[in-house]
Amino acid sequence: MAVRLEKIAALEQEFHRPNMWDDAAAAQTIMQELSFHQAKVKTYLDLAREQGDLEALWELAVEEDDASLEAEIKEGVAHLKERFEALELEILLSGPYDRNNAIFTLHAGAGGTEAQDWVSMLYRMYVRWGERHGYKVETLDILPGEEAGIKSCTVSFSGENAYGYAKAEKGVHRLVRISPFDASGRRHTSFASVDVIPEVTNEAEIEINPEELRVDTYRSGGAGGQHVNKTDSAVRITHLPTGIVVQCQAERSQTQNKAASMRVLAAKLLELQRKQQEEEISEIRGEQQEIAWGSQIRSYVFHPYSMVKDHRTNVETGNVSAVMDGEIDLFIAAHLQATKGAS
Repeated sequence: MAVRLEKIAALEQEFHRPNMWDDAAAAQTIMQELSFHQAKVKTYLDLAREQGDLEALWELAVEEDDASLEAEIKEGVAHLKERFEALELEILLSGPYDRNNAIFTLHAGAGGTEAQDWVSMLYRMYVRWGERHGYKVETLDILPGEEAGIKSCTVSFSGENAYGYAKAEKGVHRLVRISPFDASGRRHTSFASVDVIPEVTNEAEIEINPEELRVDTYRSGGAGGQHVNKTDSAVRITHLPTGIVVQCQAERSQTQNKAASMRVLAAKLLELQRKQQEEEISEIRGEQQEIAWGSQIRSYVFHPYSMVKDHRTNVETGNVSAVMDGEIDLFIAAHLQATKGAS
């Protein structure tokens, strides 16, 4: 706590420099850092006060031999325990980008409509998860299936530690169920890939040369009303040196879609840079890394029994409906514990 208070004091001193706003980007970074540390101190003080109030209530109950306070004390202890467990998990988020926003990209695997329906189910699951955590959820791009479901989509989650938690979801997700699209009622297995990357918060980390971009505009597809059908508001950006392509058609204006596409492009370039650095380090160390792009991380079984199991940690639950409603924190927590906050 003392170290954090010293950090706050130093940031406040920096914040009150007469020429601080000469560099607006640097000033914004300082403000965000200051707010972050102040929020942590407030959380600590709130927990300390809550614990003190509970101890005082318990002492009062003992002195007065008042059994009527037992329920209130138990409820308070349970709430305090839940908050402490959340903080313990947060401590594991020590990666350089864990505090950043997260960008999800979901793709249907082989299997046509069945796999595309699975993507739409995962999309709903993650949106519900984001809402539970109070994140701002934005659908940046979505490509509907021909008959049903979603072929692919890109969604951003904005809020503290979004990437730190969301990175646990990266991998292939497997569904086993009786297909609603099969008239014979046969059991089907479907796959979908989930990619999660951190959004760039410091523009100095990634430099994008406008001359290396090809920007195409086109009419947005799918439902969207007259505006979508009559204007070339959708934007596709190709980064020529790497071949990375990003697109956005969720917003009504071309300017907004271009800005959203640039956010995704910066994040993808940062991820590419990180992977290249990891490969160079592995070469120096002589490490042989497992190629696991196609390996499934979790199975969701709807039939012949109900179970969701994470294959990395062996954590499982029979409450499939709760998981599909966004209750996936048990899997995220177990993965963070197992990896000790590695990015």
